[in-house]
Amino acid sequence: MSNGYPTLFSPFTLAGKRLKNRIVHASMTTRMGEKGRVSERQLHYYGNRARGGAAMIVTEPLSMARHQHIPYKIVAYNDDKLDGLKRWADAVEAHDCRLLGQIQDPGRGRHEIGRNPEAVGASALPDDLSGTVPRPLTVDEIHRMNDDFAQSAARLKRCGFSGVEISAGHGHLFHQFLSPWSNARDDEYGGDLAGRTRLVSEMIAGVRSACGKDFILGLKLPGDDGVPGGIGPDQAAQIAAQLTRSGTVDYVTLAQGSHARSLEMHVPDGYGPRAPYLPLFRALRKALNGVSGGVPLMALGRITDPAEADAILASGDAELVQLGRALVADPAWPAKAAQDRAHDIRYCVSCNSCWYVGAAFHQPLSCDNNPRVGQANEVDYWPVPVPAKKRVVIVGAGVAGMEATWTAAARGHEVTVFSRSRDVGGKARLRALLPGGEAISSIYDYQHTAALRAGARFELGVAATANDVLALKPDTVILATGANMVAPRWLPSYAQEMVSDLRTSMQGVLHIKHRQPGTAVIYDMDQSEGTYASAELLRQLFERAVIVTPRDAIAEETAMVTHQGINRRLSATGIEVMTLAEPRWSDDFENGHLEITQVYTGEKTVLRNVAFFAYATPRAPDITLATPLRAAGIEVQLIGDCLAPRTVMAATSEGHAAGHAI
Repeated sequence: MSNGYPTLFSPFTLAGKRLKNRIVHASMTTRMGEKGRVSERQLHYYGNRARGGAAMIVTEPLSMARHQHIPYKIVAYNDDKLDGLKRWADAVEAHDCRLLGQIQDPGRGRHEIGRNPEAVGASALPDDLSGTVPRPLTVDEIHRMNDDFAQSAARLKRCGFSGVEISAGHGHLFHQFLSPWSNARDDEYGGDLAGRTRLVSEMIAGVRSACGKDFILGLKLPGDDGVPGGIGPDQAAQIAAQLTRSGTVDYVTLAQGSHARSLEMHVPDGYGPRAPYLPLFRALRKALNGVSGGVPLMALGRITDPAEADAILASGDAELVQLGRALVADPAWPAKAAQDRAHDIRYCVSCNSCWYVGAAFHQPLSCDNNPRVGQANEVDYWPVPVPAKKRVVIVGAGVAGMEATWTAAARGHEVTVFSRSRDVGGKARLRALLPGGEAISSIYDYQHTAALRAGARFELGVAATANDVLALKPDTVILATGANMVAPRWLPSYAQEMVSDLRTSMQGVLHIKHRQPGTAVIYDMDQSEGTYASAELLRQLFERAVIVTPRDAIAEETAMVTHQGINRRLSATGIEVMTLAEPRWSDDFENGHLEITQVYTGEKTVLRNVAFFAYATPRAPDITLATPLRAAGIEVQLIGDCLAPRTVMAATSEGHAAGHAI
């Protein structure tokens, strides 16, 4: 047990089953399943989190009823996939970690483009996000579905699972029955509180009857779904009291948000406080009555640090903590904390890229700060030294270059890094200084510490030339020199001395401490989160802030939850957005006047008193050094934005692969 976090590493008991500590992996959809079967990568993913020290893991939602046919979800409603389910349980339970399957159904809930014509729900009312109108389930269908859930839970128990969690939050089907906003039924499954909770009550009773008392039965409930007319804290307290009164449930966890404009509440990011839902948990936990005087509460929601988790438990705000994104970023989070090695943790940066790759691109779970998600040797990873050492030069100390640096150096290579900046981190360092970006620093902080530990040599503040690189007689060179925003075509070359790209311009205003007169304007073709974070800071520094974009909307290339947060904050802070608009350059800009033209009609608007103007545009890779180095016969590899401008996730992944390829 860690002396630093004594409560976090104290044991606990649920349904007669001992948990070695209070750390629980929250349900995260991995999209690693293959045609309803457990894949090897999936076994690695869950086994790694168990080996990394978690006491209990809740799986991603499983196909537990016959109407659920989603290829990446593991089938548990029949005996066809028993071998995979047993292997899954063995991979986790072998490490003294309890495995719980999650029972969930999206119902009408949908956060993808388009509507779902096959959706079922409580009532024929549209989903607040997608507009999907479900087919209302009949009473007979509800009975069959609940029977499926109970029998599937019993099947999981036979395969070695320790329990199940019923997910009745996040705007999914069971939530839709609980909420008066989405449930307009006039039969026994609608109407008053008893009617709206009946489906979940019967599900709880059915699972308990089929599985017995020695089977953990957890319940995820809405704490505040953020939907007017839906389930706020008062309604949540009544629902929690109703569903825990019998004492059948072994623990409760409270989820936030719904399939609506409040979806962002589900995965709080860096724009708010850490553990943002603690006040809500404190208010609602007294509703968790139970027949024996209290059902254990499991806290969740942007808990990223062991000290935070321990403090929550020590204060009595919860009995257990659920970590989702934090354990994606580092499966050895519990083990490192237990060994008083919190400084070695690869921390979650709350960017929600993991959510985005699955929801938007249907790709397996990935992470900005962990390029090894689901690999066999992921836990507390450190490379095996190579037999033949090489001289490696890396140009660029952004997250791509730094990931390549520590990986190559840890493998035993002689690594030298050149960086034009006197600090590591590259463009990510600027993002860390803008609103919502503080946690980004943990990516390059970890990389820098690991690189120094591995013996890499840094030449910071040096704009390396080809001769500088060749002087070291490298066997291979990795270019991680990033990319630069391209000046828009409407900006004449002579004016580029007056107007620069947003990244350069923001460096010049970070030191400003007092509000400035005039208007700050950003021309946005970049559509990235960093652009809107810059706008937020500019709104704090200037009297007025305006975003001008030729597109018909902003933030289109961000995750839906990120998109929602951006629009909410821009609206709340009074940042103006001009869509389908483009500046037209004139010499009157020197007088603080900027002409804006509507892209279709040509209608003109003049922004006056412009005190700040910068462009955020697509980026062109900086490959200046590639040609002379290759001409000199040097093996050169391009990674990150230097290869093609993309994401932090691409940068760390490519940097990691490059370090291993040498």
